[in-house]
Amino acid sequence: MWLKNITLLNFKNYTDADVRFSKTVNAFVGPNGSGKTNLLDAIHYLCLSKSYFNPIDSQQIKTGEDIFLIQGDFERQEKNEKITCGVKRNQKKQFKRNKKEYDKLADHIGLFPVVMISPYDVNIIMDGSEERRRFMDNVISQTDSRYLDELMVYNRHLLNRNALLKQIAVTRKYDPELLQIFDEQLVASGNRLFEKRKEFMQEFIPLFDQYYSFLTDDNERVTLVYASQLNDQPFEKLLSQSSEKDKALERTTTGIHKDDLIFTIADMPLKKFGSQGQQKSFLIALKLAQYAYLQKYKGFKPLLLLDDIFDKLDDRRIRKLMEMVSHHDFGQIFITDTGRERVLNVFDSIKVPVTLFEVNNGAVNHA
Repeated sequence: MWLKNITLLNFKNYTDADVRFSKTVNAFVGPNGSGKTNLLDAIHYLCLSKSYFNPIDSQQIKTGEDIFLIQGDFERQEKNEKITCGVKRNQKKQFKRNKKEYDKLADHIGLFPVVMISPYDVNIIMDGSEERRRFMDNVISQTDSRYLDELMVYNRHLLNRNALLKQIAVTRKYDPELLQIFDEQLVASGNRLFEKRKEFMQEFIPLFDQYYSFLTDDNERVTLVYASQLNDQPFEKLLSQSSEKDKALERTTTGIHKDDLIFTIADMPLKKFGSQGQQKSFLIALKLAQYAYLQKYKGFKPLLLLDDIFDKLDDRRIRKLMEMVSHHDFGQIFITDTGRERVLNVFDSIKVPVTLFEVNNGAVNHA
């Protein structure tokens, strides 16, 4: 799979742009604030029907305008595919594949797999468990459409149970049979998600270990662990044991919505004890493992988007990373960087051709 071209109209800082890409490595170079990352985000939109950075679609419309449009032509499994995304202020987003609008956007997820690596990803390490669950869910959802549906079902059951707990607190009336029904619904859905996450992590962790070891020449010892309350006890037992606590706090305190990923370096928390370079290497290994997992289950290579990837990595790690992603295991790649010469030098040193685009104030020119 590869993206042949992209057309933008009033998207972020772009009034209009029309860019044609190579099948291999495409690099956007230019000063900070010129719109390099916005190009990657537009590609992300086409693949996953949303921005990587901001969930509010209307905020992507160029200041002073009322609509944005992104259009791209893919070649996927030897077929041409046209994807169009349009957002008008105060109206529902329009998302089309070959001029036909989707009944539901979830049907698009996974058809055009993509992996983005961005400085923003440090949130996965530094922020709360929700970010790490989102990472896990994003990977699984691109390979299993039923998982996304199940996640929505679980969240709906969770909202219902929490609403009941709040109602009990307000009315002082407790209906154990109704709570039991909500518990059974939550358990059934939660168990299905837990099994899928557990199965996913069993495959994912060895891939991560392999990439981190390659990036660091096996010089650093890190671990990635899937932590879930359901690893220790059945979900129904957890809910039963936390019943009084849940009523007191008016929310569900146990379940797969509390799952987390634990990151360590030399047996210490990566968040506190990892250097910026080590944290970035960890994140890159996570994302490359995501790429390998998606490729295995989709049967073709996803797009790889590398935003400001050279920052905070030493020359050796940069060269190793580019060497790895530029060869046969990876497909079409998009890179942003402020330094034209740095990009040319890196790819010249590993003897890989790169197609260069210069970006300045929302204008893109083939260099």
